[in-house]
Amino acid sequence: MQPTFSSSRILLPVKGWFVVLTLIGALFLNFLPISAWPGMPDWVALVLVFWSVRESRRVGMGWGFVLGLAMDVADASLLGQHALAYVLVAHVSSSLSKRILWFPLLQQQLHVLPLLLLVQFVQIGVRLIAGASFPGFAYFVGPLIGAILWLPLTYALLLPQYQPVERDANRPI
Repeated sequence: MQPTFSSSRILLPVKGWFVVLTLIGALFLNFLPISAWPGMPDWVALVLVFWSVRESRRVGMGWGFVLGLAMDVADASLLGQHALAYVLVAHVSSSLSKRILWFPLLQQQLHVLPLLLLVQFVQIGVRLIAGASFPGFAYFVGPLIGAILWLPLTYALLLPQYQPVERDANRPI
């Protein structure tokens, strides 16, 4: 079950309701009180990057903007802070989607790490411009954990798309 370019398995098309369900689930994971702990990944950014890479025609900057505004309201932060970061990361990840998918999963993690760091840098930049203090370098541990979680997240989110293995002598594929 290797979801890369070298895989011989044919994936089913992703269901639209499944994409929406995973994005809303990631939003609810960010709403939990433990999401403010150091080292917790930004689940919305991680799932948004995943679907922007895999399904760039369905998930893009619009979803990033809507989810970002929801996160801004939930965190009671500067309005537009998360929205700007999510829109930028959705655009960059959809632009790099063909390149990222060409690599195996462990090397995809190296491409995802700068994308998740981009989210953190944009958010901290907006906060610093608004006059907040620097939260410390522990703030940047979350993207590292998110990049490590890229492998299990890929398998979990692609699981519904795998076809059952059926061999038919009359069908060549």
